[in-house]
Amino acid sequence: MNSTQKTGSSPLFVHWFRNTAPYINAFRGRTFVIAFGGEIIGKRPFASLAQDIALLTSLGIRLVLVHGIRPQIEQRLRQRGLTAEFVGPRRITDRAALQCLQEAVGTVRVEIEALLSMGLINTPMAGANIRIISGNFITARPLGVVDGIDFQHTGSIRRMDQQGMVKALDDGAILLLSPLGYSPTGECFNLTALETASAAAVALQADKLILLVGAAGLQDARRPLVRELSLSQAAQCLKDKPRLPGAIATPLRHALAACQQGVKRSHLIAQDSDGALLQELFTRDGCGTMISADRYEGIRQAGIGDIGGILQLISPLEEQGVLLKRSREHLEMEIGDYTVVARDGMIIGCIALHPSATGSSGEIACLAVHPDYRDQGYGEQLLAHLEHQAQQRKLQLLYVLTTQADHWFQERGFKPTTLRALPVQRRALYNYRRNSKILAKTLAADPQA
Repeated sequence: MNSTQKTGSSPLFVHWFRNTAPYINAFRGRTFVIAFGGEIIGKRPFASLAQDIALLTSLGIRLVLVHGIRPQIEQRLRQRGLTAEFVGPRRITDRAALQCLQEAVGTVRVEIEALLSMGLINTPMAGANIRIISGNFITARPLGVVDGIDFQHTGSIRRMDQQGMVKALDDGAILLLSPLGYSPTGECFNLTALETASAAAVALQADKLILLVGAAGLQDARRPLVRELSLSQAAQCLKDKPRLPGAIATPLRHALAACQQGVKRSHLIAQDSDGALLQELFTRDGCGTMISADRYEGIRQAGIGDIGGILQLISPLEEQGVLLKRSREHLEMEIGDYTVVARDGMIIGCIALHPSATGSSGEIACLAVHPDYRDQGYGEQLLAHLEHQAQQRKLQLLYVLTTQADHWFQERGFKPTTLRALPVQRRALYNYRRNSKILAKTLAADPQA
């Protein structure tokens, strides 16, 4: 590489590293469950995926891998002159199919373990000692007879050995799960990779369930890729789109169910796209569809009916001089700028965003949380919601004037600035007697815009 290339690429590297570092720090010690289909195993993209998995392990992320084996079973059935039987998405697993399943599980496990044992090729981590543990962590039961059809050795998950899985992760190993469960009577049952991954994520209360699927992600008519869905939006999508392709509908259903049972985030990304896993995890925009619990549950735009509750909330702070006094008439005029968080009909928090006349900046005002609910994260949630609103409005700068909360705002990315940083009209209204400190924060573009 010549000096020109080094100089030209250096700013890009610095920008990339600075933007990636917060994710690396946030993910250390977190638990991710990653599921991928048998279609990718043995192909070139899987070797790259194995290296990316090794990289995640080196960053201190606790990993559970769940692999599929459908094509491997099909291949073995064909070699024996047999055909697979399905009812909908479910396989009828007779004795011959069960034997093929057991053979496929053994072969695939060995291949995955071999690739991960290589570490990171052409790096100091080549040949690194990455431990992989697999075993009978899943107790299953037979699916039984459904609508008159005996599914034989096809089963469903009865329970996960949560304690054993945590022990393996605590020991620094990657946990490798196959879609195979065992009954207390010693029988084997065929499961699905998606069911196994979802159940493991719920049992571990994982930070992320990552489903590598045979599609780019969820698409709609307006955008080529839907990057983020709340739980309510995901449920509505499944309801409104009954003809959604199975390659995305089934994973979406499992992702939604996992989040409804405590998993913080689920991601659907393309399994045949090189580097998609890293791009989804370590870039702001990602490359797939993320499903998450409604981030601002209980938080909503204020209405006229909320004015009494807001006044009751902020009056003590006004008496203490923490907030400026606001009359009912003043609130009525600006109620559209206010956001509140309610609990059982009571306003326990509020915040306001007053956009400037130019539309390029906005002022944060009237941030208040009821004393009984402080130190529970409501202030952070209100601020995060307001910043999200500001990004959607394409505001470039947020500023706040405060007499007693400047450190709180600084801890959340705001920096001290001067009166000259305020819009001209707001400068003219500055109250020198209060001597409020001024802080500002530059906003990044909204990735959903």
